[in-house]
Amino acid sequence: MTKHNVCVLGGTGYIGKEIVARLGAAGHEVKVLTRNPAQQRDLKVLPTVRLVRADVHDESRLAAEFAGCDVVINLVGILNETSLGRGSGAQFRRVHTELPQKVVRACKAGGVRRYLHMSGLKADSKRGPSHYLFSKGAAEDYIREHCAQGGPEYVIFQPSVVFGPGDAFINNFAGILKLVPGVLPLACADAKFAPVYVGDVADAFVACLDRRDVAGRTFQLCGPDIVTLGDIVRETARVLGLKRIIVPLPRGISRVQAAVMDFVPGKPFSTDNFLSATLDSVCDCDGLGELGIARTPMRGTIEKYLRR
Repeated sequence: MTKHNVCVLGGTGYIGKEIVARLGAAGHEVKVLTRNPAQQRDLKVLPTVRLVRADVHDESRLAAEFAGCDVVINLVGILNETSLGRGSGAQFRRVHTELPQKVVRACKAGGVRRYLHMSGLKADSKRGPSHYLFSKGAAEDYIREHCAQGGPEYVIFQPSVVFGPGDAFINNFAGILKLVPGVLPLACADAKFAPVYVGDVADAFVACLDRRDVAGRTFQLCGPDIVTLGDIVRETARVLGLKRIIVPLPRGISRVQAAVMDFVPGKPFSTDNFLSATLDSVCDCDGLGELGIARTPMRGTIEKYLRR
């Protein structure tokens, strides 16, 4: 296998660490741009991984760091804006749209051969119902247009909700179920997902480092199980041995709850989350299968880490 010089943005996040670990284990030279290198001791043990302090929103700095790299991976993303109240979408645009634009331009300036971009399932700049999906879709539009104009080869990944050890999805519900006795009112309980295992997502990125047949393509990443949010929470309770009654909230009440949560620090649920959940997060095609990656089922897998 060809060894690559890879620069990763968002490499200290949940999915990023999984990808960086695989790249390092395979012997690739990996540079991770981060605001706080000192806080990422777990990545420092990998001999071919180097942490570099940098502001990823500084385009000139990106171009300088990309020089000498043949692959750039951008995993930077947010689920909610940090300001309380329903946001204007400015933070989503800055992170999901403006940053990828800077990355593409910096890739051109730095002579990068391939750009791997993390998007989201149902991203759409025309019909996306939420700031999250709209801003992700706008980035995809820019990448497709400008990479075709003398830019790097690109590959776009659109995962459904990602699960695995240490995730902020299954584990959050596990924590809530432990705290709430008896009955749990659940917003958007009928929203459908095809949860994809974090290791499968990481394998997809690594598989696309240099395959010629994937250039210019978009891969939807889903697991084999299509389940509702209610199903996921019930399965989490079953694995934990907790007897809980899940009460689905009507859509109108779910929206009111989201509006209230907009003003809760940390935003465990928001209006933007609610709007994203109005679209089922399920794949139209098997992107993992196209890459030769077997899909890991949610059922059975979450038991291995929740019960630990």
